[in-house]
Parts: sequence; C-alpha cells; structure tokens
Amino acid sequence: MVPRYSIYKGLQKPLIYRGFKGKFIYWGIGSLVGGLVIGGLIGALTSMYLGGFLTILLICSGLGYTFFRQKDGLHSKKRYKGVIVHPVQLKITYATRKKNSI
Repeated sequence: MVPRYSIYKGLQKPLIYRGFKGKFIYWGIGSLVGGLVIGGLIGALTSMYLGGFLTILLICSGLGYTFFRQKDGLHSKKRYKGVIVHPVQLKITYATRKKNSI
C-alpha cells in the first residue's frame, strides 16, 4: 500500500501587506524606491529642502496612485455596459466537384 500525504494548498487568500494586495505590493515598493531615487537626485543637484519636499511628494503620489488603482482589481479591464455584437466576417465557400457523366 502506498502512503498518502496531505497536500497543503495554502490559505487561498491573496498576499496582503499594509493594505496592498498581490502585485500592488511591488507597485508600492517601486513608488518608494522611485521617489527616493528621484528626490535624492534632485536634492543633490539643487537644494536639500527641494529634494526632501519632492521625495515626500513623489512617494505620497505614487502610493496614492497605487492604492486607487488597486480598487479596479488585479486585472484592469474595460467594462462595457450593454450588449456587444461581434460581426461575422467569414466568407466560406464550398467547392463542388462535378460528377463525371459516363
């Protein structure tokens, strides 16, 4: 007799970290890193105060965009209301063979 082992299928819930789910966790991390890099570059090239202000502004706007984009779902699709009819543009012709008359 072959021993049977139970299979762990997970919790069947999406990964959630601080309100961000699934792929939006990576979007949030990208917003943080992007804001820090761009703000740091601007701060190094111009003024420390301007760089710090823009860092905070870029991080907040990136996280806000990610949060509101998350409300559309993991797969953003266009939602059409009404009935959509796809026209058929197939032209099928059947070739007929002539019977040999003997």
